[in-house]
Amino acid sequence: MEILYKSTRDNSKKVTASYAITKGIAEDGGLFVPEKFPSLDISLEELSELDYKGVAYEVMKLFFTDFTEEELLYCIDKAYDSKFDSKEIVPMSYVDKAYYLELFHGSTIAFKDMALSILPYLMKVSAKKNNINEDIVILTATSGDTGKAALAGFAGVEGVKIMVFYPKGGVSAIQEKQMVTQVGDNVKVVGIKGNFDDAQTGVKNIFADKEFNDLLNKSGYRFSSANSINIGRLIPQVVYYAYSYANLLKNGKIEEGDLINFVVPTGNFGNILAGYFAKCIGIPINKLICASNENKVLYDFFESSVYDRNRDFILTTSPSMDILISSNFERLIYLSCGCDSNKNKELMKELSEKGSYKASEEMKKFIDESFVGGFASEKSVSSRIKNVYDKTGYVLDTHTAVASAVYEQYKDATEDDTTTVIVSTASPYKFTRAVLSSIDGIDHKEDDFVLVDKLCALTGMAIPKAVSDIREAAVLHDTVCGKDEMEEEVRKFLKL
Repeated sequence: MEILYKSTRDNSKKVTASYAITKGIAEDGGLFVPEKFPSLDISLEELSELDYKGVAYEVMKLFFTDFTEEELLYCIDKAYDSKFDSKEIVPMSYVDKAYYLELFHGSTIAFKDMALSILPYLMKVSAKKNNINEDIVILTATSGDTGKAALAGFAGVEGVKIMVFYPKGGVSAIQEKQMVTQVGDNVKVVGIKGNFDDAQTGVKNIFADKEFNDLLNKSGYRFSSANSINIGRLIPQVVYYAYSYANLLKNGKIEEGDLINFVVPTGNFGNILAGYFAKCIGIPINKLICASNENKVLYDFFESSVYDRNRDFILTTSPSMDILISSNFERLIYLSCGCDSNKNKELMKELSEKGSYKASEEMKKFIDESFVGGFASEKSVSSRIKNVYDKTGYVLDTHTAVASAVYEQYKDATEDDTTTVIVSTASPYKFTRAVLSSIDGIDHKEDDFVLVDKLCALTGMAIPKAVSDIREAAVLHDTVCGKDEMEEEVRKFLKL
């Protein structure tokens, strides 16, 4: 079955997966969604017999139907190799009555590696399929993890340039050091004076600037994105939901057809939306529990049906979730209103102009069938890190701790004993200061790399190569600009 893609803001045009991957975002500013959801064409029992690469092929072939088997296997083989420090790619740990799906065993120790390891290869094949001769310029806004994973994936890739914008002062010291030490003639990293939403809005505005895009095309370039707005990043994330179910089935933790829950620390809504896509193709998922930090715009929506970004932006110890405009939520809104692109466009216009919109009762009912919202305060996140460590010796990063704390609240409120997987999105070593302070109760003032050694000494957790490699690395990117100067920085980078 051929799967084509439509924009969430215009149903009239259908495009192939490879075209959608090279574009990143639709010309009308909407996001690409499949016109219909395919179904797994092997049984869950058969799926459980496959390794991660095998599951990746079975899932991705359903969505990327204009890729040949040879092309897709090439992309998968190149992506999921020795850059991951676990043969399983995504090992699972059973801790305190829940399974933790560890998505941080890749080269940048965050879950973004799962998709950004394959996106460069998908994009390379897609460009060839669509006879694209211009150089592709990847523009990406990051709240901390996407940036480094995208830089690592695209550095040195011929025919591609990548530029990453991040909120200066709004990411952890380790996250920033990972980005600003990135080598490569085709990469550029810029801090902005603002928050992630400012960076994300700036990138979207550049994508939407027709005059600038015309200049770009005349100069031999075209824009694309490595954010989860790109369908080529979202679909690979569906894989680990399918794989985790298959893993539980293989190990006798569930029976075929049993429903399971996932708890997902959520900012831009891409990770948890991938879980919903997994449910749509036939993975037996009961509830997707959306865990927010104190920037709880999504939790408030689940409670009130109103999406309202008109609020204070809070810097938390889980910076990758410090987001008030969750881009991928637009895809769910589109699906919830019966794929009515005009209705969705109207709501997105309200969000842009007024900062809020209200979902209808029918839309909310659709969403509530699969999603539950929860949020964790900074205090409860810190307490959860300490409690889990004291009880089990297992170390949570701050984002995973948000999910773990929300799951405890959910269990207390519902007494739901469904087998549950908590999606663990980053190594504790990316947020050493907050993690160490939570465990030992000390307000640490030392350099972050001193704290890396202290956390290692305390917990016995091996220091990841990704952290060791940047300890003494030279800073290569020190540009900082205002949020209104982002386009000018792009011009400088491309010498336009």
